Amino acid sequence: MAVEQPAYTATTPAGDQTRIHDIGYRGYDGPRLGRAYARRSLYSQSLRGAYGLGRSVKSKVLPMLLFAVMCVPAAIMVAVAVATKAHELPVSYTRYAIIMQAVISLYVASQAPQAVSRDLRFKTVPLYFSRPIETADYVRAKFAALASALFVLTGAPLLVMYAGALLSKMGFAHQTKEFAQGLVAVALLSLLFAGIGLVIAAFTPRRGFGIAAVIAVLTISYGAVSTLQAIADTQGNSGAVPWIGLFSPVTLIDGVQSAFLGGSSAFPGGTGPSGGEGAVYVLFVLGLTAACYGVLIRRYRKVGL
Repeated sequence: MAVEQPAYTATTPAGDQTRIHDIGYRGYDGPRLGRAYARRSLYSQSLRGAYGLGRSVKSKVLPMLLFAVMCVPAAIMVAVAVATKAHELPVSYTRYAIIMQAVISLYVASQAPQAVSRDLRFKTVPLYFSRPIETADYVRAKFAALASALFVLTGAPLLVMYAGALLSKMGFAHQTKEFAQGLVAVALLSLLFAGIGLVIAAFTPRRGFGIAAVIAVLTISYGAVSTLQAIADTQGNSGAVPWIGLFSPVTLIDGVQSAFLGGSSAFPGGTGPSGGEGAVYVLFVLGLTAACYGVLIRRYRKVGL
């Protein structure tokens, strides 16, 4: 049997000015920009972060310093070429990034963990996926941002060299061709190094561990492969030299640019891979880059839950 509840009447004491206002919550009726906008925003913010833009002064020091270190030798070579009226630059466009590989490796080691490790450490990855983006969107944005930052790092000195060559009145057609070949080489390098750096950094939330691991993979592999190549060449087994070069990211790019982009090789004896071996190098670079992307997709399907 239902019991009737007593009715209560709200009364306001004399002199009391209390009021209750029902402000409620209003729904958002503005434009919804969707996944594409979120993906572009994540890409642009990650790219800016790779050079410390929009962050503290301390965050800008290392990337800007490494950028300067990459460009200063190119500027010096241009100054010497202009002063001596040389007909060729002392270092080719395709060789420059190989010579400066230690600086590039340090940049990847410092910025790949900055791009992804903090999201893992502070468990903010699921927050990204609460917005209208998916795992592939996050991975593509981070991958593209770091690859773009690396392309800026490695392409800027080539642009300095190209401008200097034109100021020195070197052959326009020849310099433009070599400059384009150099850009292709650094584009492949940027994709490969970005993929490797992000994969390593994505498996540790600790930035320090990520930095050490990236440096170890990029520099130790190059040193070990170069040593093995020298030993093979010394023992008269020069045919094994190109195949040993498949096991280091730096020598992979070196093999591609010497086989197809007109560059000279740093391999023992100065002879890079032949046409057939160079095709294997290209397949290795593309396959390793695709594998890094696949590993990142698999990784973030787990951590994004």
